Amino acid sequence: MTTTAAPAALDARLAELGLVLPEPAAPVAAYVPVVVAGGLAHVSGQLPFIDGKLVTGRLGEDVELEAGVEAAQACAVMILAQLKAALGSLDRVERVVKLGAFVNSTGSFTDQPKVANGASELMVAVFGEAGKHARSAVGVPVLPLGAAVEVDAIVAVRPV
Repeated sequence: MTTTAAPAALDARLAELGLVLPEPAAPVAAYVPVVVAGGLAHVSGQLPFIDGKLVTGRLGEDVELEAGVEAAQACAVMILAQLKAALGSLDRVERVVKLGAFVNSTGSFTDQPKVANGASELMVAVFGEAGKHARSAVGVPVLPLGAAVEVDAIVAVRPV
């Protein structure tokens, strides 16, 4: 049985982690940010915004590993913002099922899993055991708008 933090505890946990959820980013093309179907919320790929600025560049070229990890964390924060907007409350999150991390990287960069840990560890920090998930972390030659990282998610949700 998977457990998650109590409702009031989630808001307190976000505050304890120093996380303020931004306004959810608008889609940059013909898609919606979140689709809820069959008890799952499918969150479209989120880009990394830090202090309102998109983190761009390529790991292994002009973006250092630590900056990539921070970019993945920023993607995870935006996933939380999208979920809260779509579900009305993060209290409906039952389990983070899977994250997909796409890392704009050179052919010789092989630390995509370390970059993706930025998003994965944030989900566990927020949701505890319910934040542990399956994951893919892949290197790609380019991402939308030149982003350094993009992360999408599949999340099990409680009915209203």
